[in-house]
Amino acid sequence: MKQANFTEVRNHAKAYFDMVESGETVRVLRNGKPIADIVPVATDLPSWKRRKAQPLVLDGVSVSRMILDERDAGV
Repeated sequence: MKQANFTEVRNHAKAYFDMVESGETVRVLRNGKPIADIVPVATDLPSWKRRKAQPLVLDGVSVSRMILDERDAGV
């Protein structure tokens, strides 16, 4: 996360907003204390696309690992 004081952000706003547009968060400080975070806007994705994938686990072992082990065993 990039940090900059208020005056720096004000004087070089384009550069900082370009950073935010590219996905970086900028923390704005006043008198050395954080006052704001400028964060990228999340894209408008449907909720089902925003969920992070979770590995399928059976009996404490991921199904992916089971498949790979079976392939190695020649089953």
